[in-house]
Amino acid sequence: MAHVTEQTITEAVTRSFDRSTNERFRFLIALLVNHFHEFAKETSLTHDEWRVGLEFLTRACRFTNAHRNEFVLTSDVLGLSSLVDLLNSSPGATEGSVLGPFHAQSSPMVPVGADLIKDNQGDPVLLRGRVLDLEGRPIRGAMLDFWQTAANGLYPAQDPNQHPDNLRCRMRTDDDGKYAMKVIRPSAYTVPYDGPVGDLLRVGGRHAWRPAHFHFIVGAPGFRSVVTELFNEDDSYIEQDAAFGVRDSIVVKFKRNDSAEDAASHGVRSPFYVVDFDFRLKRDL
Repeated sequence: MAHVTEQTITEAVTRSFDRSTNERFRFLIALLVNHFHEFAKETSLTHDEWRVGLEFLTRACRFTNAHRNEFVLTSDVLGLSSLVDLLNSSPGATEGSVLGPFHAQSSPMVPVGADLIKDNQGDPVLLRGRVLDLEGRPIRGAMLDFWQTAANGLYPAQDPNQHPDNLRCRMRTDDDGKYAMKVIRPSAYTVPYDGPVGDLLRVGGRHAWRPAHFHFIVGAPGFRSVVTELFNEDDSYIEQDAAFGVRDSIVVKFKRNDSAEDAASHGVRSPFYVVDFDFRLKRDL
């Protein structure tokens, strides 16, 4: 390889991948290298600034484990997660939103109508709806993967006092495409602030708050899965989500019910809230 110069190094790096048989990879890596190199040129990047960037990535590695992903969080607060969601949205289907850093694999399977509240504090919520295709037909046996924070705004991975499966589950819809579960009213919380992402937000003068939400992954054989969230329309951070995850179509109303009789019929404390939301999935052609 010939010695490179400032004018030739970008082409030399992109051409070094020419032997790859993966056309999409060659396309992506070439653009990535070009954008990285253009960023360095445009900003006159210094050695000290470059080292700070590498140290950020190194610290993100240290904070990432099976229960928390600092790289996902970085993508979230820079808006990249949401941009990818928006670029891959399907008209008529439920819009995607950020996965977040605390999704856990293999949450327990529960039946439709399961009570996840148990000994959790917080206002009870009856969360229910259907999973439909784009024509409004119910999807039987669709899988919903659900998780949320406890009343203290923490996920089990952040709070050793919680059971690892607290307020999380997997559920299959019934023959009519229906799902239902008893959960608690979520509250706003901050994204993890003790790692490199927290430093990034502080230096940038940004807050770390996310509006109250439920997390879902919804999928079914033959359909495109969606990773999304449902947001409380009354939350004070609904217009300023640190992770840029709010979409108008996934903002929901928490309907308060003060009837002790209704609460007893659903097996929850009074007062309680009802959230109705139908997910719509696009066929995976």
